[in-house]
Amino acid sequence: MLRTLIIPILLFSSSLISAAIPSAPDRDRGEGPYQRLILRGVTVIAGHGAPPIGPVDIVIKGNRISDIQVVGHPGVAIKGKRPEADANTKELWLEGHYVLPGFVDMHGHLGGSAQGTPAEYVLKLWLAHGITTVREPGSFNGLDWTVEQQQKSARNAITAPRLVPYVGFGMGHEGPFRSTQEVRRWVDKVAAKGAKGIKFFGARPDFIAAAIEQAQKHNMGTTMHHAQIDVVRMNVRTSANLGLTSMEHWYGLPEALFEDQVIQNYPVDYNYQDEQHRFAEAGKLWLQAAAPGSERWNQLRDELIKLDFTLDPTFTIYEASRDLMRERNADWHAQYTLPSLWQFFEPSRYAHGSYWFDWTTQDEINWKQNFQRWMTFVNDYKNHGGRVTTGSDSGYIYKVYGFGYIRELELLQEAGFHPLEVIKSATINGAEVLKMDQDIGSIEVGKLADLIVVKENPLQNFKVLYGTGHFKLDANNQPMRTKGIRYTIKDGIVYDVAELLRDVRELVDAAKKAAAADTQ
Repeated sequence: MLRTLIIPILLFSSSLISAAIPSAPDRDRGEGPYQRLILRGVTVIAGHGAPPIGPVDIVIKGNRISDIQVVGHPGVAIKGKRPEADANTKELWLEGHYVLPGFVDMHGHLGGSAQGTPAEYVLKLWLAHGITTVREPGSFNGLDWTVEQQQKSARNAITAPRLVPYVGFGMGHEGPFRSTQEVRRWVDKVAAKGAKGIKFFGARPDFIAAAIEQAQKHNMGTTMHHAQIDVVRMNVRTSANLGLTSMEHWYGLPEALFEDQVIQNYPVDYNYQDEQHRFAEAGKLWLQAAAPGSERWNQLRDELIKLDFTLDPTFTIYEASRDLMRERNADWHAQYTLPSLWQFFEPSRYAHGSYWFDWTTQDEINWKQNFQRWMTFVNDYKNHGGRVTTGSDSGYIYKVYGFGYIRELELLQEAGFHPLEVIKSATINGAEVLKMDQDIGSIEVGKLADLIVVKENPLQNFKVLYGTGHFKLDANNQPMRTKGIRYTIKDGIVYDVAELLRDVRELVDAAKKAAAADTQ
């Protein structure tokens, strides 16, 4: 598979966008929406912070929840009046199962030709892991193409989560911007094409300010990866005060916390275009910033919270930096990682995020320390009322779609979040940022039927949500795996996750056979 050169400083240049991958095929999975659907005897984890409650019956009419009725007490036989089923009602008997709101992935790229990942592969893995809404931060396969997938998903013409297309700043513009007037015209253009937001990577501050202001006129969201190439002149404090909606990853936070310096402590031979330089030195950044609980730390935290600023940390995408062996040998690679995607992950001087030229014990130690300080800030931010969302950025750095998102849930718990706080970040918090919380993000009457059904209690163990299940010992002293999510319901359509995962395995098997044939 051809490796595509990705130059971060020019990431959104139209000349470097991967060729659009084929559109997702027509929907071949899922049943419904039904005139009336009842999920019987489930325990509900509502998403907005409430503790579990059950057993309840959830009644869905078409694509919306019409009733949630408590029908008994845990551990005893269900008795008493329950919602009645008629000839037009589909019933799913799910006693003992847990139901959560559909997950919102706030950082989900839709694959691309450089990875060799067809849309079907990505979309089905997302749904198989309970992800029913995805913010696509960049639309790097082309805005028109991404909007086309978004519209098809909205009609449920394809097997896919609902999509929210953001566009990379400057994407599709011929050459660099030369004036704020050009920036404003570009924002008007992408808004008319269907972009719901803009993702910045780095640019002149006056251009970013103009774009944010113009985006607000269109009710568009904005987010930023505060790249090192421009973070000196725009860190999180400066961008948030310009009206930026949210930030991706963590770049820009430690720089806003510097006390006795302005620029990161780069070695004199540093070159940003060298990916190992970039990521190795980034692993030392948080320890150059103000300490937890310091005046500067608290000031930045409180200022961002007052601005209603959102953190989307994507811990998961940096995890290989602290434990490369773990990520290269994850359980799911054998059956669910396309050979082209695996090749994309492997070390290369020509591709972004493939920085394993000579990754050392000290590099991993640096990143472990980086994670500790970073997680401390994110947890502190949440504890003081700040909004934290859940994003995966899968498709890079040994992270496979869907699986990477579930790992992000585990990492939020590692950061100090209670499991219910993790679910809140994964559901209603993302819906709020997308201004969709009146329709999605929690299990409430009147909201869309975007739901996840899982047999085991995910609050006890998020590993039961993985497509490969949870490895454990059964009652007969035999190793076994749980089955993962049973159903993902999006817009009232019930998807059997086992079918989605089988489709993905078949795609991977076919790709492996084709690759083997090419080598003969």
